[in-house]
Amino acid sequence: MMEAKRTEARYDYESGVQTQDGIELRIWLRLLTCTNLLDSAVRQKLKQTADTTLPRFDVLAQLERHDGPMSMGALSERLMVSNGNITGLVARLEKEGYVERIPSADDRRIQMVSLTPNGSKFFSKIAISHKRWVEQMMSELNVTEMSALHQLLASLKQSILAIQKERAEGGL
Repeated sequence: MMEAKRTEARYDYESGVQTQDGIELRIWLRLLTCTNLLDSAVRQKLKQTADTTLPRFDVLAQLERHDGPMSMGALSERLMVSNGNITGLVARLEKEGYVERIPSADDRRIQMVSLTPNGSKFFSKIAISHKRWVEQMMSELNVTEMSALHQLLASLKQSILAIQKERAEGGL
């Protein structure tokens, strides 16, 4: 029992938060806790079942969803990471035969990345499991609750983006 509490507390950013701390702080910590719980579970499952990592899965997912080859720059933008992070991941995936890189026809300095048939097959297999894991973790919510949560998070995202835009324009 004590070990379970230690493990749980590691991911529970809400422990110690009081009602007087304000709803905004409590929401932020709840989102952080949920994100970390989901992330940790998916990372663990990917390692156990496919001997892969979440960043590698994310690269394959972006390439699978994109129509045709994608530049390394576009891939790093979509994943919201630096070009340096993508370069190493793509190099390892290429070595394993999951992706291929070719110079852009328009600018030979730009590397275009696409899934190989082997990469597409590998991704399809783990994507099915990934979908099932996420569904299982959200199984306590009904469709109406999930739709409401999705809409509320969209509103929160817009609020965050509006503040960032205002700050970038020198307003805050």
